[in-house]
Amino acid sequence: MNKGELIAKLAERAGMTKKDARKALDTLIDIIIETVSKNEEVLLTGFGKFEARARKESQRINPQTQQRIKVPSKVVPVFRPGRNFKEAVQKKLKAVTERGQLKVKRA
Repeated sequence: MNKGELIAKLAERAGMTKKDARKALDTLIDIIIETVSKNEEVLLTGFGKFEARARKESQRINPQTQQRIKVPSKVVPVFRPGRNFKEAVQKKLKAVTERGQLKVKRA
C-alpha cells in the first residue's frame, strides 16, 4: 500500500474527503517527525513507539575498492511495534520456508 492508497482507505473509513484525509495524514506525519526530532518519543499505545536512537561509529568495507570506511556515529529514527500490532500480524501471517528461502504467507 502506498500513501495514495492509504489516504483513500482512511477517507473511506473515516467518512471524509480524500483532501481532508491527506491533510490529516500529512499533519500526523509532520507531528511525529517534529517530536522525534526534539528527542521525544511518540507512544501510540497498542500500535507502537517512534523514537530517536544513537548509532555508534562503525567500520565498513567498500565493496568496489575493498577499502575500509569509517562510518561516523549518528542519530536514526526508530519504530518499535506495540504488542497489539505484533499480535495482529502474527495471527494473520506466518513464516514459511520455500526453496530454501524464508517467506511470509497468510496463516
